Amino acid sequence: MAPHVVAVAVTDGMPIFELSVPVEVFGNDRSDIASPWYDLRLCAAEPGPLRTAGGLAVSPAYGLEDLVAADTVLVPACTRPKQIDPPAALVDAVRRAHAAGRRIVSICTGAYVLAAAGVLDGRRATTHWLNAHDLAYRYPAVTVDARVLYVDEGSVLTSAGTAAAIDLCLHLVRRDHGAAAANETARRMVVPPHREGGQAQFVQPTIRADERGDLGLVLAWARERLDQPLAVADLAGRAHMSARTFARRFRDELGVTPLQWLLEQRVRLAQELLETTDDTVEQIARRAGFGTSAGLRQHFGRIISVSPQSYRHVFRHRARTAATG
Repeated sequence: MAPHVVAVAVTDGMPIFELSVPVEVFGNDRSDIASPWYDLRLCAAEPGPLRTAGGLAVSPAYGLEDLVAADTVLVPACTRPKQIDPPAALVDAVRRAHAAGRRIVSICTGAYVLAAAGVLDGRRATTHWLNAHDLAYRYPAVTVDARVLYVDEGSVLTSAGTAAAIDLCLHLVRRDHGAAAANETARRMVVPPHREGGQAQFVQPTIRADERGDLGLVLAWARERLDQPLAVADLAGRAHMSARTFARRFRDELGVTPLQWLLEQRVRLAQELLETTDDTVEQIARRAGFGTSAGLRQHFGRIISVSPQSYRHVFRHRARTAATG
């Protein structure tokens, strides 16, 4: 049996991590885990010389025709100019490979190339959370999900930012060779074979310029009282508006309803308390305004994609570690 060929598109200025992950997973001989293992081929996606973002020279032995002929076509992250205007030859190669039935994969902002090729039209996809809104704006035919680590649409797969490349590449091994092979690969890489949740747990709360003036004062007032019952009428009264007028202005300026905003603030407070205190989940639920631990678990899991206990396990000492350098 011939090995499964994984072709990686190499563009100038690409981040080295997103290139090195597929090299680590597919490029090392792991035929003792599963045989045959993969045949990794680095393919120049544009004329050289090609270098990574850190200046490391890359001299691919293959070109775009080899990319089209591969079993799996993998497009890692690329520079911002290439996100906005992907190389035409690479876009065409991805389009032809997809039409030929190849498996198409992107890592991080490589999703822009897939979107430009039309491969993601009508599909769910992801990319780095910092780029999710931009990708969705530029390619409205794509359903962008910024919460997850990767999306498997069968013949088309996309991953979130940076370290999510590991999650997706291990998922490909799991699909091709089974869970035992993926777990052993992860063990040798000294990484978990599967991470809980998605990238939503890493997203910073959006800070909007319009959280100023009289509306900003109301929001600040509400943030100081998240442990108390708060209704739209309470916020509207503080702003000296009717509830209907306040809700309309709130949505116009912040893009969400007042209740959605309150829920997000409560979840963010719960995140901070889970990171920095030893309070029980029940205590945090009360301090964040959820009332009960069941209410906290329901909303926290829906928004962050992991349970409060799992989140605390991962992030409990993050703020403390940052403070001590």
